[in-house]
Amino acid sequence: MSGSAAELNAFESTVERFGPRRDPSARAILVGVDGSDTAMRAAAFAFGMARRQGGRLIVAFVASHSALAALGPAVAAAVEHDAIVKLYAELREQMRSAAEELAVPVTFLKTFGDPYTTLRDAADRCQVDTVVVGASQKAGHRFAGSVATKLIRAGHWPVLVVP
Repeated sequence: MSGSAAELNAFESTVERFGPRRDPSARAILVGVDGSDTAMRAAAFAFGMARRQGGRLIVAFVASHSALAALGPAVAAAVEHDAIVKLYAELREQMRSAAEELAVPVTFLKTFGDPYTTLRDAADRCQVDTVVVGASQKAGHRFAGSVATKLIRAGHWPVLVVP
């Protein structure tokens, strides 16, 4: 991808590949990342799992608008956009570095939308064998349900939830 992080559109979907050439018949593992501690632990676990099993890793970063930014002025939207672009650039570099260091084929997806729906659709489209996500740290998810809980209830693939 060319250009600086400031030139990127935070809400534009992209697909990049890092690491060694991927074998399409290898086991596929999907991991969702958002920069949180639990998501980064989930990514580390998924990298180890893909390396041990000789599989390929699909890392999904889902950009979504916060509920408060939609209500605020244009300045809030611009700040949110810049924060997402910066987070994406940091995560992209971390995934590229890990893919090369661990010799794991990685497909890095950046998409926009609802995290549950996007991860579910990516898992189905890529025909993954396992989905790995970090446990939610938000108190409200005990009542409304977290992304991990919704993925488990979908029942399409094994879901590993990393604390």
